[in-house]
Amino acid sequence: MKILVVDNHPVMLKLMKGLLEKEGHEVQTAINGLTALSLLQTHTPDIIFTDLIMPRIDGKKLCEIIRKTPHLQNICIVILSAIAAEDEEKFFEYGANACVAKGPFNRMSKHILQILRRLEQETISMDQVIGLDTVFPHQITKELLSIKKQFDTTLKGMIEGFLEVTPEGDMIYANPAAISIIGQPEEQLLASNFLDLFRQDQRKRVEVVLQCDGGPPKSIPIDFPVKLNGKEVSVQVLPITGGDHRSLILILNDVTERKKMESKLIQAQKMEALGTLAGGIAHDFNNLLMVVQGNVSLILVDMNPSHPHYEMLKSIEKKAQNGSRLTSQLLGYARKGRYEVRPMLLNQLVEETAGAFGRTRKDIVIHMDLYRDLYPLEADSGQIEQVLMNLLVNAADAMPDGGTLFLNTRNVTHQEIESDLYEPVPGDYVLLSVTDTGIGMDQQTMTRIFDPFFTTKELGRGTGLGLASAYGIIKGHNGYINVRSEVGKGATFLLYLPASKGEVEEQAEKSEDILKGSETVLLVDDEEQVLEVGEKILKSLGYEVLTVDSGENGVELYKTNRDQIGLVILDLIMPHKGGRETFDALREIHPEVKVLLSSGYSMNEQTMEIIKRGCKGFIQKPFSIMELSQKLREVLGNPKP
Repeated sequence: MKILVVDNHPVMLKLMKGLLEKEGHEVQTAINGLTALSLLQTHTPDIIFTDLIMPRIDGKKLCEIIRKTPHLQNICIVILSAIAAEDEEKFFEYGANACVAKGPFNRMSKHILQILRRLEQETISMDQVIGLDTVFPHQITKELLSIKKQFDTTLKGMIEGFLEVTPEGDMIYANPAAISIIGQPEEQLLASNFLDLFRQDQRKRVEVVLQCDGGPPKSIPIDFPVKLNGKEVSVQVLPITGGDHRSLILILNDVTERKKMESKLIQAQKMEALGTLAGGIAHDFNNLLMVVQGNVSLILVDMNPSHPHYEMLKSIEKKAQNGSRLTSQLLGYARKGRYEVRPMLLNQLVEETAGAFGRTRKDIVIHMDLYRDLYPLEADSGQIEQVLMNLLVNAADAMPDGGTLFLNTRNVTHQEIESDLYEPVPGDYVLLSVTDTGIGMDQQTMTRIFDPFFTTKELGRGTGLGLASAYGIIKGHNGYINVRSEVGKGATFLLYLPASKGEVEEQAEKSEDILKGSETVLLVDDEEQVLEVGEKILKSLGYEVLTVDSGENGVELYKTNRDQIGLVILDLIMPHKGGRETFDALREIHPEVKVLLSSGYSMNEQTMEIIKRGCKGFIQKPFSIMELSQKLREVLGNPKP
């Protein structure tokens, strides 16, 4: 018979080889389980005699691997155990056919030959240790076995992967966590090389940390992990130099989720920083537009349309309005857009917006599948319309030769929201999906599409603000926006907005009349030119006007003229004493003071908080004479006849 003997003691190997060859058997030897597995790749014996306690894959693990390897499953395995008297484990539970207690070799050899004779006649399977009566238990061995079992239990319970490898990289132990991280069964893993698990571009980094040159332990840190089985993994290397066999302990940490969370945080911080920058730019730009639009409006009020400069002034006014729309996109991205939130019906808005868009792009076919019993939204309809229009324009740009658009709405819960980037707040949502049949996007483009000023269009063809403002507006409504796309396969944008339980009310049509008054208005703003144009507009509407350039001066002037002042127009963002502090100081003088907030930003949480505390309203710069006139009468009431 062909026999393999596995034992880490050279004397035992020599004795066994001599005994078995004398009986006419073909014998090969291996000094540990690792060497044995290497031999078994090209050699299939009839029987294996193996020691139980060995370095570099012990007898128990060797049995388990053999029993899980299809072409080796029929080999008869006999354990030669030096701890048979102390070990309470059942050898047949890990796949051995028999177990012989190691004792004096002259007695032990008789048991081995007995097993061979039985094997020639039949398949053997025993559940009792042979030769147990010739050995005696030792207390120190029991204690060491107990410590080993505790150590094994600890390793099995670790959430970190624990690997032992030879200096050449061959794996000789893997705990369950390591097996899970690597994603291969243990019988394939052990005796294979750790370096073979990595792609060529990652292998060099791993090779470097496995080189033990007597220096401090090396590692692949969490900040710069390697790719392993589709996961991001850090590796800590601990060399073991004592004893006859050098090896390396590798601690593997799957940091995939952690890196995803870090990526989310970095992305959120980037978007927040860009939003702050964009909002600040828009605020200052709106103050400039206020001066332009205000002065042009004043001139146009008294100018005959036949005047040679009339059309030029109208053109300036139109460009100022275009600039205002641009800043509204910036403010949308910064989540500081013009929010007038009330319950609304999304389907109605989708039908109206898509209908208007379709009339301008006859080469695009629009299909709508709108769920009949859709939940209402708690949203600003103007902002949501802007989002939808931005998505439609974006889709059209992706289909320069025409194509098809699919608009779908339905009710969903937070559990149906698709995203790896955030955990949605539990509750009901309305989903709006916009799908085009355009050119699609690659992964790199998709990671940047919501960045402000990022555009794939040629210079002068786009601002890069459409999708950025859509992102900001949806986030500002406590919603979520995702995108799916492949190059050449179109794109789908998924918008999730929180559902509302409020009743939808029909909105009355707004009047375009300019309303006048005669009350005294205190205008508080730190921008000199805004004060000048504001004063002119108010006077043209018939009001008496007082102006101050700071919150402190506004409070002092109101204190001495409170009986004459009917209303205060208060800028929200000012140095030193801002709008909130000024409002509080005015209310201390007169609790019923009428204050209209004004800002280059638009209605946000700070504004809403001030309004809830008694402020009478808000108007966003730049505003027209008509908008201001109507807002003033809304706060002051109808003028006296």
